[in-house]
Amino acid sequence: MSWEQVYEQWIDSDKLDEKMRKELQDLGKDPELKKDAFYKQLEFGTAGMRGVLGPGVNRMNIFTIRQATEGLARFMDTQDAETKRRGVAIAYDSRHMSPEFAMEAAKTLAKHDIPSFVFESLRPTPELSFAVRFENAFTGIMITASHNPAEYNGYKVYGEDGGQMPPEDADALTKFVRAVDNPLEVEVLSDEEVKHSDLINIIGDEVDSEYLKEIKSVTINQELIDEMGKELKLVYTPLHGTGKMLGEKALKQAGFEKFVLVPEQAIADPDFSTVKSPNPEEHSAFEYAIKLGEQEGADLLIATDPDADRLGAAVRLPDGRYQVLTGNQIGAIMIRYILEAHKQAGTLPANAVVLKSIVSSELATTIADSYDVKMVDVLTGFKFIAEKIQQYEDDNSQTFMFGFEESYGYLIKSFVRDKDAIQALVLLAEVAAYYKKQGKTLYDGLQDIFEEYGYYAEKTISVTLSGAEGAEQIKTIMGNLRNEAPKSFADVAVSLTEDFKTSKAVDADGNEKAIDMPASDVLKYTLEDETWLAIRPSGTEPKIKFYIGVKGDSHDAAAEKIAMYEEAIRKIAE
Repeated sequence: MSWEQVYEQWIDSDKLDEKMRKELQDLGKDPELKKDAFYKQLEFGTAGMRGVLGPGVNRMNIFTIRQATEGLARFMDTQDAETKRRGVAIAYDSRHMSPEFAMEAAKTLAKHDIPSFVFESLRPTPELSFAVRFENAFTGIMITASHNPAEYNGYKVYGEDGGQMPPEDADALTKFVRAVDNPLEVEVLSDEEVKHSDLINIIGDEVDSEYLKEIKSVTINQELIDEMGKELKLVYTPLHGTGKMLGEKALKQAGFEKFVLVPEQAIADPDFSTVKSPNPEEHSAFEYAIKLGEQEGADLLIATDPDADRLGAAVRLPDGRYQVLTGNQIGAIMIRYILEAHKQAGTLPANAVVLKSIVSSELATTIADSYDVKMVDVLTGFKFIAEKIQQYEDDNSQTFMFGFEESYGYLIKSFVRDKDAIQALVLLAEVAAYYKKQGKTLYDGLQDIFEEYGYYAEKTISVTLSGAEGAEQIKTIMGNLRNEAPKSFADVAVSLTEDFKTSKAVDADGNEKAIDMPASDVLKYTLEDETWLAIRPSGTEPKIKFYIGVKGDSHDAAAEKIAMYEEAIRKIAE
């Protein structure tokens, strides 16, 4: 069936409400938007299914939610009865249609006699990960679009370990989803049936309490917090999302007393009305926090994204201004503190391991090496960190200490199997207290790290290429790089080329070595000056991402290298 026929199928359906019918009619007036809404179905990527809200098979709406959940239900129908009865945990964030999507998922599952555990109100993504394990559910669904703009929503599927569904399982699920020919025809419980169903269970306070109990284990040095928790001045903004309730409770529980919330952004708001984008990676997201920080003389500013799985921070400079840290810098600060604190306490395991993604800073590796702690690289996507944690628990080969991605995702304790900004909030406050006791700020602490380990710098360049034409452009860029492998960038020779799609690494002499990771559409180049460059299409957005990592003898030298390689990278993207 052509996409034009699918559009006609939708507009002729009697399942649409008046609002969606009107939106479809308006789409018909714009050929490009109409095509984009119907030319393909939303796909599962590194973080599930994510898209713009609206009618169409390439949009987030109740019908694509039903289609995805029908696929999940059919997948669960292939399991034994006991497994199926374990059910599905479901949570949602503060976005438009999130509560409705959560209930549509539960109603779809119930039609297959599959129980669900639905949170009573919005909750952070990491708590959904925790709830899957707490409820002994077979899987979990999180309705969120993370840090995307307000017009987006999304659907993440979690495995029974509490981690995002890994590629093999996601591929199997996708086959079931694609076998659902017409999302308009998926059957769900009626509103009347919902009232009398015992398959949809509402959860909340009990899970919150158990999660917060586990959060206590994130604190490493309670005596330090008991001493400095009354002194540290912290500003926290949940950016209109889910972080407020648990974040506030977690900070108080740990012993931090002088923190304030940005009042305008403590309100759950699906329009994210005070920010251009609710993304803690961006300096603009800290505008309100910086104003409040200046008033309060705050030591540290922290922001979490709408579903509270990512965390960003701004540190006070010597002149009183605030500087937003990169995800790699936050990761380095946390790793150094965790390993040093455990070393001083005599609690650093001999088989300690830290995990990071292949596009995250090598500064983290250098720090881990200095403590004789193993660093393991995994593909982008926190599901791969979760898989490793489970492996280590199963075979007792390593003790997990920390996992992170450069895209502002961190995990300290494995009772959650996804990035957890609530855990990171509590730990980063402890790190700030550690430096404050020494008369330093986190900025000073970061400079100490650079002086000891070298001046590392990184930059991510995201190029948006929307629609069907954009998708083809991205394929062309990746194809060209594979067909004619670059020998150099900015006149610096490539010493190693890693193609994670073919699972092959080739050095400058043509020697090949297998890459022991799942296949993924990523290219990474290591250059003779220790610089590394990586290129990967986003799994959830119409973007291709370019990563640069350098090391210099000073901040200025590292910045010059970044600028030099950025110019070379942008020529590829043109």
